[in-house]
Amino acid sequence: MVPILLVLLLALILFGVGFAVKIFWWIALIVLAIWLLGFLMRGTGASGSRGRWYRW
Repeated sequence: MVPILLVLLLALILFGVGFAVKIFWWIALIVLAIWLLGFLMRGTGASGSRGRWYRW
């Protein structure tokens, strides 16, 4: 009984990790797309140089 529970617990943990990794990939792609859009659409500053669209 205990080995079956351990196998089921391991399968549940591995499923959760796989789902979390997939979610993290989607979040990383969304952040990359936002960064690229901000990089392409940044405005010019008062001195004529192109400034950053983010504060950090």
